Amino acid sequence: MTMNPTEVLGLVTKALNALGVSHMICGSLASSVHGLPRATMDADLIAEIKSEQVELLVKALEKDFYIDKESVLDAISNSSSFNIIHLASSFKVDIFLLRNNSYSLNEFARRMPQAVSGNSEPPFFVATPEDVILSKLRWYRQGGEVSERQWNDIIGVIKVQGERLDRKYLELWAKELGLSDILAKALSGNI
Repeated sequence: MTMNPTEVLGLVTKALNALGVSHMICGSLASSVHGLPRATMDADLIAEIKSEQVELLVKALEKDFYIDKESVLDAISNSSSFNIIHLASSFKVDIFLLRNNSYSLNEFARRMPQAVSGNSEPPFFVATPEDVILSKLRWYRQGGEVSERQWNDIIGVIKVQGERLDRKYLELWAKELGLSDILAKALSGNI
């Protein structure tokens, strides 16, 4: 049985939900939800995993995924990330640990339930359109401002969301994160 990325992600979020681990979809899948859809080779999640949950998480996922317990523990102790790979499809899920800074905590608190591919029960939690833009701007900047994929994701969310975007929120956090210049370019459509 071939599974699409949304179904694979559903297995992960089901395991996280069962353990009471708060999480949200971010990255390209989130930009596809709020902007222009595009194929992606992986999915990105932010999760608030505690050390005491690792053993149960590994047990919940190891039947369907390659997951390394030591990588998960290392990611928790370093506030970094780890990945898991769906065995049947080789689809990769990158899981970033929730960082303890004002922007990350605010972004996580704003996550919203969103049906993905029409029929997810319960719905996935996804970063807001504004936070997708800000996160993509951060990745774009960190990558030397050359990634067409990141830029196109940003522009796609801006085009699809249009006037629904909370521009005051975007400008406030862009200033805080040192992204005001490239946010202005994105909002004006220039590169």
